[in-house]
Amino acid sequence: MADAPPAPADRRLHRYLRAPVAAWERLGLRARVTGLFALGALLLSVLMGGLSYYATSHFLVGDRINAAIKEAFAGRAAVEQRLVVVPPGQPVPNELNVVADLNAATGATTSVLYFRGTAYSSNSFTVSIGDLPEALRAMVRAGTPATQTFVLNNQPQVAVGVPLPTLDARYFAIFDLADLDHTLHVLALALVLGGLVTTLLGGVVGRMASGRALRPLSAVSRAAVAVARGDLDTRLRATTEDPDLRGLTLSFNAMVDQLQDRIERDARFASDVSHELRSPLTTIANTLNVLEAHAAELSPRARRALELLGADLRRFERMVAELLEMSRSDTGSADMSLEVVDAGELVRQSVSAGMRTLPTPVPPPAIWIDPVLDNVTLQVDKRRFERVMANLLENAALYAGGATRVAAEPGPDRRGRPTMVVAVEDHGPGVPLSERRRIFERFYRGQVAGRRGASTGTGLGLALVAEHVRLLGGLVGVEDAPGGGARFTVELPITDGEEPS
Repeated sequence: MADAPPAPADRRLHRYLRAPVAAWERLGLRARVTGLFALGALLLSVLMGGLSYYATSHFLVGDRINAAIKEAFAGRAAVEQRLVVVPPGQPVPNELNVVADLNAATGATTSVLYFRGTAYSSNSFTVSIGDLPEALRAMVRAGTPATQTFVLNNQPQVAVGVPLPTLDARYFAIFDLADLDHTLHVLALALVLGGLVTTLLGGVVGRMASGRALRPLSAVSRAAVAVARGDLDTRLRATTEDPDLRGLTLSFNAMVDQLQDRIERDARFASDVSHELRSPLTTIANTLNVLEAHAAELSPRARRALELLGADLRRFERMVAELLEMSRSDTGSADMSLEVVDAGELVRQSVSAGMRTLPTPVPPPAIWIDPVLDNVTLQVDKRRFERVMANLLENAALYAGGATRVAAEPGPDRRGRPTMVVAVEDHGPGVPLSERRRIFERFYRGQVAGRRGASTGTGLGLALVAEHVRLLGGLVGVEDAPGGGARFTVELPITDGEEPS
């Protein structure tokens, strides 16, 4: 039988219990180690403080009660001496002096005497026989000495009751515990403050210890980030201080060595294959040119086959050229030819050149150059930038019916340097959020690939855009266009010439 689904109340309880765990897991490792040290210090402070307070209070209160019992029994002897001479049926002579003298003799705060049905108190305005706990009076009335702590007028007291059966009397000595209560309060406050200080010190020690312990992991993290950025020459410095960390260092360096070797072998393979393909492709292309020159002599069916062959061959030639370009970049042999150019003129010429290379004719996009960029020059590889614009324009032509607008405007400052942003907009279906990072990967064509049956793209155009922009020191991205569609942005640093105001 299948288990019943959890009740709504159970789901809410699980959600409430899971929330603190999720919040804890979102903290960094160093923060969690610091928190554990502080929590451990707090628990230790609570345990030791609680034991210290309990032992001290138990000792002090017990000692005070024992002293009160001794003094009360000493007062009992004095009571018997004063009352034994009182004739039966007669009241206590000078009753107030009797209980007052008992206070002086025993050190009690108040003395209460119950004799022959009459109660006498040394301070009737403060305490009377009725203020004493009923349980204490009942035990003494039954002939059993008793002791009990209670609160009188918001002050802690201890009362000791002693029966005098031969005299038909009961004697109660009351001792004030306010000074002891104050001492215990001061002790509790000191223990609480000590616990807080210990907890803070535990957190500080945890912070320092975690920082020292995680320092090697921080170095590993920085090295991993550098490797992820493409800096395959990054290695961890070997250390002999800790054998565990030494093993981690050697393993990490070996992994990066293997990764670098694998990437270099793949890059060499792609380069070699591309070079080897160029010769037969050249032969096939020349043969195709000869056939196209005599296309009029062929039958309609043969001419159609020749057109398809030509289209696929040119697509193949372009793919090989792009693979060669990528392989040169991967092997670090990509050449850079920097020159100082006018920003606005560079954009206009690149758009014009890119439109001439489109596989299918589309209407030219509107070009807008922010006036702030007038007379602004930058140092850039003109050939690479033109290739970036050509690929973006071709991408718009293949998948969105052509670019509708190309805009150049000042971008945000990066590391204190101004930038220029060139945007290529279209009114196509746009790029889903889930694909905006992967769309610049090699051979990735996204979920819309199935809808691009007529596309002649190779899946390398945007990857080449990202690679060219990286070599130019810029950033590339994609977002939604204001009027719908996609907006591809290229951000380049302005490293020479006048900065936009």
